[in-house]
Amino acid sequence: MRLVLTLLLLLTASAGALAQDYPTRDVMFIVPTGAGAATDLLARILAPQLSDRLGKPFVVENRPGAGTLTASNAVAKSVPDGYTILMGTSTPLAINATLYKHLPYDPAKDFVPLALIATIPFVLVVNNDLPVHSVSELIAYAKAHPGELSYGSTGPGTPFHLNAELFSAMTGIKMVHVPYKAVVDAQVDLMGGRIQVMFTDFTSSVPLIRAGKMRALGVTTLTRAAAMPDLAPIAELGVPGFDAAAWQMVAAPAATPRPILDKLHDTLESIMALPQTRDAITRLGLVPADNASIEQLQAFVRSEIVRWGEVVKRSGASVD
Repeated sequence: MRLVLTLLLLLTASAGALAQDYPTRDVMFIVPTGAGAATDLLARILAPQLSDRLGKPFVVENRPGAGTLTASNAVAKSVPDGYTILMGTSTPLAINATLYKHLPYDPAKDFVPLALIATIPFVLVVNNDLPVHSVSELIAYAKAHPGELSYGSTGPGTPFHLNAELFSAMTGIKMVHVPYKAVVDAQVDLMGGRIQVMFTDFTSSVPLIRAGKMRALGVTTLTRAAAMPDLAPIAELGVPGFDAAAWQMVAAPAATPRPILDKLHDTLESIMALPQTRDAITRLGLVPADNASIEQLQAFVRSEIVRWGEVVKRSGASVD
């Protein structure tokens, strides 16, 4: 018994020392989207502040592809030592649990959430040459031309994809899904007329909307977005009950030592409490999140897996 207690004390002391020294080298901050997307921009807001507070560079690395699966699986399977973390979204940390029939990781078991950063309203946009100027006109046009409209996304299971699938399911229309690696690629094709419809984030789309390069029809949340307060919710424009928003969260591999998880959590919490951080997030068209304990964040993720699972099933979306 005395030996067991001695070993426990040694392990506790060792873990404390590990956290005190962490980090001793660069930390890879993996982003599952391309440059310029909201997830990428959030990581680049947080990374310099993490570097300043913890004394080592937090290096943002973009790994887009496979609807966030490539980057997320890589982080889940990385060495759990605190030197690889994920700027995750509701896609890899909730949606994929139901979307994929054979997901190579478990969002609830293979990740530990460190901080909820922001929630993201989306905007429904169309190509300027499409002869529709409202949500109701889009629905009518799509019903009159079944299967002729194409919509872009950043891959299966992303909010860009599921928002459109949910919209189609709730309105009874049929559109063709065209996945892209990055949001900017889809937007280029939307403006060029190669696709006609897209649910996109405000961060990357507001400048294009204001420049008249694409037409905005409605916002996906039940309330208006600060980025475009004159734009009404889709739920008020012919699709009652339509409500879809994504979220952004920093996460680490589940087996990362708890003292390191606590250090990262506390540091991120202090960064998120700063007015300048919240202002920067708001300027991106996002809603800064109020943080909680790791355990509360884990409960949130589990509840979101259930909520988004219902959306995935309702939409009929599935990936082998």
